[in-house]
Amino acid sequence: MAPPKSGASSASASTEPRPSDSDIANRFSSMRQELQSLLTKLSELEADKEEHMQVIETMKPLDGDRKAYRLVGGVLMERTVKEVLPALVANMEGIMEVMKQIATTYKKKEDEMKLFQQKYDIRIVQTGPDGRPLNQ
Repeated sequence: MAPPKSGASSASASTEPRPSDSDIANRFSSMRQELQSLLTKLSELEADKEEHMQVIETMKPLDGDRKAYRLVGGVLMERTVKEVLPALVANMEGIMEVMKQIATTYKKKEDEMKLFQQKYDIRIVQTGPDGRPLNQ
């Protein structure tokens, strides 16, 4: 093994070497995919929230002793409205909390990706069906 170069200073040790273009492209692509998966999860949770809201609004005016059925772990359970309604409200609140967390994570990841894009001067080029860049 070769001994470390004596000319190495602490300033050059703090600067990391530039990754290869393919490494940069791969990292950027994975960042974009991560953002897309967060958006997908947010849209799924939004649909769940809307469904919960619709069921809650439908059940609110009903008598509390009326039968209500709830699917729990693939099993349909017979309960009453007064038992099911608070559980639905709690589930919806949980969904909304998770949505807030994912939105915060999305914003943070988006900012990281923008910084990465600026640091390595990444430009998105749109291509046509023939694979050639489109004029902008």
